[in-house]
Amino acid sequence: MAELTLEDIAKKVGVSRSTVSRVINGSLNVNSEIRRRVMDVIHETGYHPNAAARSLASQRSGVIGLMLPRSVSSFFTDPFFPQLTQGVAYGCNKNDLTLSLYLVGNKEDEEKIYPRISRRGLLDGILIQAGQPDDRLIDYLDHSRVPNVILGRPFVLNGANYIDVDNIEAAANATRHLIKLGYERIATITGTQNSAVTLDRLEGYTLAMKQAGREIDDSLIVEGDFTEGGGYEAMQRLLPARPDAVFSASDIMAVGAMRAVQDAGLEIPGDIAFVGFDDIPMASSAVIKLTTIRQPILQFGIKAVELLLDIITNGKQPARRVMLETELVIRESCGCHKVNI
Repeated sequence: MAELTLEDIAKKVGVSRSTVSRVINGSLNVNSEIRRRVMDVIHETGYHPNAAARSLASQRSGVIGLMLPRSVSSFFTDPFFPQLTQGVAYGCNKNDLTLSLYLVGNKEDEEKIYPRISRRGLLDGILIQAGQPDDRLIDYLDHSRVPNVILGRPFVLNGANYIDVDNIEAAANATRHLIKLGYERIATITGTQNSAVTLDRLEGYTLAMKQAGREIDDSLIVEGDFTEGGGYEAMQRLLPARPDAVFSASDIMAVGAMRAVQDAGLEIPGDIAFVGFDDIPMASSAVIKLTTIRQPILQFGIKAVELLLDIITNGKQPARRVMLETELVIRESCGCHKVNI
């Protein structure tokens, strides 16, 4: 049986081909009775519009990209990224879009992806996680015509469209919580120093300490790498400085750091208290439940898709900057049960 065409449907309904096309593409400029008759024929015949033809007609592919500058191994071991991807996928499903995922682990990957993401008609737009100060991918997108939204604050704003949380204020709130609980030697485990999120969360820590009249002790600031193993090693380097509390720039590092404390024969929060950042699932399921800063990771992904669609539809100007709220979630690891707050 030959494939049904728009002309066939138009003939059955008694309208023009262009009217059928407007109904299929969701145009509001169609009489409601005619729309009903066209849709009845579509349902009766099982007609499915040709995706390629629709793409040519609308100049859109219905596909957006999500680019994460992470190796495949870290993508699957850090719970943050699967949650973020899930949120983006929800946003795509809600808006009838197809998601294309790109994991960029090295310069060779970058060189392969550059021409693919800019190929005309392949992607309607792309979401890219903020990376390093010399992030060539973001710089490339700035010079391309591909609509894009950066996930996280980029180092260089220019005319960038991005979505983020207020990492400075959130980290300050985490640190203030530990100060309020009476801890004297509050340390922090940062992420890698070449990321904006690391610098912002470190700035929040130092801001809260200075506001409380505390000296900034460099021996209490140790760099991690946003992995559980990195948190473990960072905590081992911190132990000689004798901290009584730690603000970790991510939950996954906090989990590793708490394991290092326990391996050293110390108790949590009796000897060392902890506050993390993200509120990934293991924060609430660990043996010692982690006090943390909750950022809306799923909503982050959904909102990013909506922001990208706005740019695709209405253009890049003016630049969009969206900031989402965070929340301090108090659990066992900070030692609140020992004091009245």
